[in-house]
Amino acid sequence: MAQTSKRMLEGYRVLDFTQVLAGPTTTRYLAEMGAEVVKVEFAPNGDISRAVPYIRDGRSAYYVQQNLGKKSLCLDLKNPTAVEIIRDLIRKVDVIVENYAPGVIGRLGFGYEAVRALHPKVIMCSISTFGQNGPLANRPGYDFIGCAYSGVLSMIGERDGAPSLPAVGVGDISTGVHALSAILAALLHRERTGEGQYLETSLLDCYFSYHDMPVHTASLSGGAILPRRNGAHHFAVAPLGIFNGKRHPILIMAGTQHQFPYLCRAMGKPELVDDPRFRTISARMEHVEELKTLIQSWFDTMPTDEAVYRCFEEHRVPFAEVLSTEEAMAHPHLLEREVVRTVSDRFLGEFEVPGFPLRFSGYGRHRTNTAPTLGEHNAAVLREYLGYSPEQISALEREGVLCRGER
Repeated sequence: MAQTSKRMLEGYRVLDFTQVLAGPTTTRYLAEMGAEVVKVEFAPNGDISRAVPYIRDGRSAYYVQQNLGKKSLCLDLKNPTAVEIIRDLIRKVDVIVENYAPGVIGRLGFGYEAVRALHPKVIMCSISTFGQNGPLANRPGYDFIGCAYSGVLSMIGERDGAPSLPAVGVGDISTGVHALSAILAALLHRERTGEGQYLETSLLDCYFSYHDMPVHTASLSGGAILPRRNGAHHFAVAPLGIFNGKRHPILIMAGTQHQFPYLCRAMGKPELVDDPRFRTISARMEHVEELKTLIQSWFDTMPTDEAVYRCFEEHRVPFAEVLSTEEAMAHPHLLEREVVRTVSDRFLGEFEVPGFPLRFSGYGRHRTNTAPTLGEHNAAVLREYLGYSPEQISALEREGVLCRGER
């Protein structure tokens, strides 16, 4: 299929009241798909992620990664003129995204009822830690807070130790993608019906949905089985866990009935398939320590990790080297698929970030996007969206309604 330089969402306009990670993920992906995203930043400092490391010469690589392809409009929203500018912009956009604490966007004058009065067909999406209502809604919160309240954090770490923090933005980024899917569905609905609507999701809602086994297991067993963290090995399926290789830890996933024989043959121990201790998933869990010892002993007899990999590949055993971040960044598979993406920033130069994880046959892999300096597009947005003259824009700058920064 021939590729086009245009993108699927080209022509759609997004007003972006988000900062840090969950909301900016949503709007960054909308920008990757071609939408024009105007990021509203509050004077004088803008998105708080502009101060998040890694920083060099006053420029945050964190901010750059999360805001590629967006336009920055920086205003003093305490000024009534700035509020009127936003009200006028609302009439010109298709989507509004915000991830402030519940009630904040309303106090600014841009809650959904006010927005719908200005633009009935607009789609507005709110992202928060706990949701817009409920006993926890007004508490301050971030990714790990949602992780803790969802029960997910309790499933990470050693069995007899404290829970362990996931050291990446799983909750924020995946919640941003959940919001993206809702916005795309709402845009499709609007194409069919002409109706706008209000959407919302939360980190806690999304985190709780990640329980693939624990919730239904606890519920259906009537509490007889209460899933708990189990360190390097799965709490309910064996063998599924991490073993010690010569150079790297090695993850194997061979706990299902059709996968376990593959592992036994790879180890040169086909007789284990019919061993009563290991014949079923339940039996393997009853004898899991014996099974782990057998597998680790086989690993220990192997001359190299590569010899292990060859056995696993020959017998179709699902496995992976547990790579460090820098090893993953250098892996040929990730490089070939542009999962590792090199961006060029005006101030930071070239550096690597995660690539856009979605692929479309009709469109090129990545846009040549840059991240804006603070208020970089003040004049362009007011001119193109609202028809402001250079004189009007200069007056707003003198009055402090608009703000700009060097980085």
